[in-house]
Amino acid sequence: MSQTRRKFLKTSAGAAVFASLARAAPPFPVAASQAASGPDRPGTILVMLQLAGGNDGLNTVVPYEDDQYARNRSTLRLTANQVHKIGSSLGFHPELRGFARLFHEGRLAVLQGVGYPNMHRDHGAGMRNWQTASPQPGGRQTGWLGRLADQWADPEAGNVPAIFVGRIPQPLTLRAAANIVPSIRAAQDWTLARAPAPAPAERRGALLSFAGRAAAAARADAAKVADVLRAGAAPSYPAYPLAESFQAVAQLIRADLGIRIYLVEQGGVSPGGFDNHANQAGNHAVLLRELSDSVAAFCDDLAGDKLLERVLLATYSEFGRTLSENGRHGTGHGAAAPVFLAGGRVKGGLVGAHPSLKDLEADAPKPSTDFRGVYATLLERWLGVASEPILGGRFATLDVLL
Repeated sequence: MSQTRRKFLKTSAGAAVFASLARAAPPFPVAASQAASGPDRPGTILVMLQLAGGNDGLNTVVPYEDDQYARNRSTLRLTANQVHKIGSSLGFHPELRGFARLFHEGRLAVLQGVGYPNMHRDHGAGMRNWQTASPQPGGRQTGWLGRLADQWADPEAGNVPAIFVGRIPQPLTLRAAANIVPSIRAAQDWTLARAPAPAPAERRGALLSFAGRAAAAARADAAKVADVLRAGAAPSYPAYPLAESFQAVAQLIRADLGIRIYLVEQGGVSPGGFDNHANQAGNHAVLLRELSDSVAAFCDDLAGDKLLERVLLATYSEFGRTLSENGRHGTGHGAAAPVFLAGGRVKGGLVGAHPSLKDLEADAPKPSTDFRGVYATLLERWLGVASEPILGGRFATLDVLL
C-alpha cells in the first residue's frame, strides 16, 4: 500500500472509512496455496474471549469428589450440593448456570487441561504467549489473529477481516503487521459522523478516488448497522460490560458486514480481574456470573435468528491457578486450565480428562492439550485456512466441531 494511502487510513476519518469497507470487495477468499485440508467455510465467524488475570479452572470446572481438591481448599472448596453437575465427579461453579444449560443443550464444550509445556506464570509473558501463539523465548511481535487478518485483508479494497469490541486498549491478539484492525465499544461506532462531498472528477487523483470509493462503501455499511439498531427486539442482555460487547458483536453479525473475526474481553488490563490472590470466593463468583450470563445471552440471541450455526466462541486465559489455597483465601499463578467452546456446531460435552491433582507442576495442574492445537482447530476446521503459516508449526487438531 502506498504511503499516502497508509497516512490516510491512520487518520480518524480514514480509519472510520476503512472500518466500514467490508462490502467494497468479495468476502476474504482463501488462496489455493493457503487452503486447509479441512472444509473451507467462508461464512463462519470466530469470536475469541480473553479472560485476563488467570482464571481458576479448578473452581470453574470443579472436581468436587477429589480428595486432593478438598484437602487443599479449606474455604474455596465447592461441594457436590453446590455445583451444576456435568459429568462423573465434575461440576460447574454455582454461578455458571448459563454454562450448565448450554452444556446440557449440547452447545458448549469443555476442553480440559489446556496449556503448553513449562507454562510461564508471569501475567505479561503468559498472556503474550496465548496472544501470539508463540511461547518460545523471543516470541513474535504480531498476534495470531493479526497474522490471519494480514493474510485476508486487501487494503486497496478495504475489507475488514477482524475487529476488537471492548473498553480496553486492543489486545496483542489482533496486532497485524501491515493492516489496521479497528476497535469499537458499540455497534453505533460503526458509523461516519459526516461524509465529505466528492471532489469533481477532473480533480480526483488516486487517493481521492480511493477515498470516494471508501466513503460510498462506508455509507452503505453504516446504513446496514442503522437498520439493525432500529429493528431492535433482540433478547435482553444482562447489564454487564461483557454482555454489552457481545450484544455489539451480535448486531454487527446481523448487519452482515463481512467481518469473520471478533475479539472481546473480560477482566480488563493486566494483571486482570481473574487474578484472585485474596478473597477469591466472592470475586470469582461475580466474574463467573458475568461470564456465564453474557455468553448464554449471546448464544440465545443468535440462535433465535439461526445465526449461531455460523458462530464459534472460544475462551482463553494466560494460565490457571494453583491447587492450594493461600492464607488470604486466594490462589497463586498456575498452569493448565479449561478452554470453553460455544456455538451451534460444537460437539458439546467434556473433551479430554480432567488433570490429575496428584501429579502437579509446582502445585498446579499439568497441561494435556497444547493450546496451539486448539488454535489449529479453530483455523483449519472452523475458518478453513491453513494453520501452519499462522502458528509457525503443525499441531494436531481436535474433533470438537460438527
